Amino acid sequence: MKNKIMFFENIGLVDWIIISDKMNDFTETRDSFTFDEIWFAEHYPIFTTGLLNKDYSIKFNNNFINNIPVVTSNRGGQITYHGPGQQILYFLIDLKRRKINIRQFIDMMHVLIIDTLNYFSINSIIKKKSPGVYVNDKKICSLGLRVKKGCTLHGLSLNVDMNLDPFNYIYPCGDRYIKMTQIKDFSSLLTLKDIRVVLIKKLSQLLNVKIVKKSYFY
Repeated sequence: MKNKIMFFENIGLVDWIIISDKMNDFTETRDSFTFDEIWFAEHYPIFTTGLLNKDYSIKFNNNFINNIPVVTSNRGGQITYHGPGQQILYFLIDLKRRKINIRQFIDMMHVLIIDTLNYFSINSIIKKKSPGVYVNDKKICSLGLRVKKGCTLHGLSLNVDMNLDPFNYIYPCGDRYIKMTQIKDFSSLLTLKDIRVVLIKKLSQLLNVKIVKKSYFY
């Protein structure tokens, strides 16, 4: 039963620290009877660094970059930027119970974004040495996960309709050659709601679950 239903919550615009605290608490207290969840969110402007971050990923080594805070996260990967208009998916999924390994789950995340973009006639690809999804050789989606007790935390961020300028203050994912793009550059009429509807449908198919809306996040 727990593998057939998954809850999702559209949280909206929220401080990153609120999500981080609740996500870690959820993982610490969950057990074999806990339903898996996916949280959709946007964040106020913030840079987050992962466990693999190197100092050279940040052009200005400070706790703030152009008045935007820099915080340390327990996810994998290096530095990235979050801001309004970016759709973030937090995956709180028991991989062990679903008999999915981390490599398979990362592949699912890639397929999710590629299929969603393709639905809107945006062709995208992945690169073997650089996780994420790319359109016209620019990055449109970044991945960053952690697995604890066989369960995932964190997830992915898809650039939809946001201010991309802060990405110029860092080397996204530690790569000085990465340039960022977003859905708005290819289809100006699409909204985050449009994207969410397709993401949920694709997730249901990929994970073979019924995705049920949850409405008691706070």
